[in-house]
Amino acid sequence: MQEEENVKPGYTADSIKVLEGLEAVRKRPAMYIGDIGERGLHHLVQEVVDNSIDEALAGFCTNIHVILHSDGSCSVKDDGRGIPTGPHPVKKISALEVVMCTLHAGGKFDKNTYKVSGGLHGVGVSCVNALSSKLIVTVERDGKISQQEYAAGDPVSSVQVIGESTKTGTHIRFWPDATIFKTLEYRFLKVSDRLRELAFLNPNLTIHIEDERDGEKEVFAFRGGLVDFVRYIDANATPIMKPFMMSATHTSEQGVETQVEVCLQYNTSYSETVLSYVNNINTVEGGTHVSGFRSALTRTLNAYATANNMMKKDTSLSGDDFREGLTSVISVKVAEPQFEGQTKTKLGNGEIDGIVRSIVNEELAKCLDQNPGAAKHIIEKAVQAAEARAAARKAKDLIRRKNALEGMSLPGKLADCSLRTPEDTEIYLVEGDSAGGSAKQGRDRRFQAILPLKGKILNVHKARLTKVLENEEVRTIFTAIGAGFGDDFDASKARYGKIILMADADVDGSHIRTLLLTLFFKHMSELINAGKLYIAQPPLYKIKKGKMEQYAYNEEEREEIVARIRKEKADRKASKAKPGEEPAEDPLDTVEEGASADGILISRFKGLGEMNPDQLWATTMNPETRTLLQVSIENAAEATHIFETLMGENVEPRRQFIERNAQYVKNLDV
Repeated sequence: MQEEENVKPGYTADSIKVLEGLEAVRKRPAMYIGDIGERGLHHLVQEVVDNSIDEALAGFCTNIHVILHSDGSCSVKDDGRGIPTGPHPVKKISALEVVMCTLHAGGKFDKNTYKVSGGLHGVGVSCVNALSSKLIVTVERDGKISQQEYAAGDPVSSVQVIGESTKTGTHIRFWPDATIFKTLEYRFLKVSDRLRELAFLNPNLTIHIEDERDGEKEVFAFRGGLVDFVRYIDANATPIMKPFMMSATHTSEQGVETQVEVCLQYNTSYSETVLSYVNNINTVEGGTHVSGFRSALTRTLNAYATANNMMKKDTSLSGDDFREGLTSVISVKVAEPQFEGQTKTKLGNGEIDGIVRSIVNEELAKCLDQNPGAAKHIIEKAVQAAEARAAARKAKDLIRRKNALEGMSLPGKLADCSLRTPEDTEIYLVEGDSAGGSAKQGRDRRFQAILPLKGKILNVHKARLTKVLENEEVRTIFTAIGAGFGDDFDASKARYGKIILMADADVDGSHIRTLLLTLFFKHMSELINAGKLYIAQPPLYKIKKGKMEQYAYNEEEREEIVARIRKEKADRKASKAKPGEEPAEDPLDTVEEGASADGILISRFKGLGEMNPDQLWATTMNPETRTLLQVSIENAAEATHIFETLMGENVEPRRQFIERNAQYVKNLDV
């Protein structure tokens, strides 16, 4: 009894709460779907589609239909086997209800049902159910059509037989819960990008998507598989060969099969694009399948060049030389994948390295022998890359020596912060000296560093590392961040926990942001994957009425503020002072020169330099009031395709992209 009295008040056995069923998902949704914003909303669609994809991997599904309904719901229908509806041997209720309402329940754990699967933990569709205000699942199986409805993860009714059918499949329609999600608006392009990627990876599958809100439709069917995928990625580049397709299945002594598919192509660019997948999951951080591919590529191409006397004696080309201009997609199907971390972004199975290396060694050697012309182009490009790399090495050595002589000094125009712990600090890359000056005065010197940038940096998408390092602004950025560059880049050495791009909200500012994003995507993508890159959101408008000032970040906010001010003014007029009392001074009474008839003055910020330091701090730099957009690479294939479109050599694809996406532009300054 004495022990109970000594514990802190309020923390007793009664304080230990056990969340039953799907209650944990509703209590902490971000643990299961990442967040409750736009990303989490779209993740619901992905979870349901992944179940259908697993049916396709098992060989039972050839069509998937996704509809974004006008009432805010989404439906996913497939022609797979259909979720079993019979009684579960342990739970004694319908297996359908078990799958829909129980975490860690599903067929993915039974290798007789699914040899390979992307969904490993059995939490996907049950999470979608938990986070939906309403969900209806309809199953065609065993000659019957069965249906059950749920609300917030709980069954509203038992499984009902509503008809007969000779077909099989599952149809799930769900309404995301408005009390959980910050947004309920699906973006067609965001959903279709992932579906296109899945169609490339599963050539026997046809995926339909329809948006009832505006009638937009797409059908994805790529019978060429990874060959079509590589051509899509390189659509705006200039290839120097046709794609090489390599595929084989490895069977272990225990009879476990591993399927390996690799497609590669070289183009005239200087950057490498390697996309890797395990059971259709994009492993953005690579893993053993990527390391196996790269070592095989270097070894096989070197062996071919040596055997055909295509290099100088006693010389060999490095892996870096063979990566220049390379576009490749690696897809492996693994029975028991071991991913590093919960995000499934890096494959850790050690045996996959050797399997991929062996298959690529053998298959690539065949491709080279059968295509001597393409092989010659590849080796010639690698030799040119080696010569350019030697020049880049000299440039890097020169920078290192210069830094050593200067005591590794930071750029002179960098206004550094006083704290030295990266997790507590942030650096703003600011467009222009004027805005940089305001930012330096307005910042919190303890944890905010400012690096003003002069003009537009080099378009690194079209330049070798040698040229990149010759650009003073790019070199300054590398030095300030402190994580190195090229082969020596190490994201863990970055001097700041947040890197924030801050540019004007006009056309030039957008161009500068795109150039900076290209730099990070091509040379510092590890910082993006680590969640360290952000975009600042300066306001577009200042609304002033009397002594009151407010800021708006778009037209909708501006109109909302103006309407609110007018209502407040009307309410104050309606509420008169008591008889005999002087009316209180109304901060909305003062009328500024240039204001509208009712005294509201709206100013449009043309640039960051127009803001004084206090305004810049209050609107864009104060952690308590600012808005930052975190940069992420959710779909590496689409990101690569977009950067090639926007920053590549060809003008026509860029024009088409702008025309297609102009409807989504919220603020345009011309």
